[in-house]
Amino acid sequence: MKKGGILNAELNAGLSRLGHGDLVVVADCGLPIPPGVPVVDLALVHGVPRFVDVLDALLRDAVFQECIAATEAAGTEADGWLADRFPERRAVSHEELKALSADARLFVRTGEATAFANAVLVCGVPF
Repeated sequence: MKKGGILNAELNAGLSRLGHGDLVVVADCGLPIPPGVPVVDLALVHGVPRFVDVLDALLRDAVFQECIAATEAAGTEADGWLADRFPERRAVSHEELKALSADARLFVRTGEATAFANAVLVCGVPF
């Protein structure tokens, strides 16, 4: 029995398979899931779990060297969440972000219903 950290077995397994440079998508409940990308679907109902709660849990459990978000998120509540955690992030169009998600090693779907609450995280290393 784990004593802390992420308890979801599928999410733990997905995180354990990641390596340096791999992409992880943390998505709201509306972002299309690309075919063939492993998905951990945490969505229960609109708003549960929140994007920011899932993001914070991931940041406590894994190392990410970069965050990529949609330019359309600028000025939104989601942009504020990302700015607090990644002051320097790369911006691409929402269409580019969806295209990038096809290369992800892991897609984590939240119940978030806030527009543009999506991020592509690039895995780093802890050393």
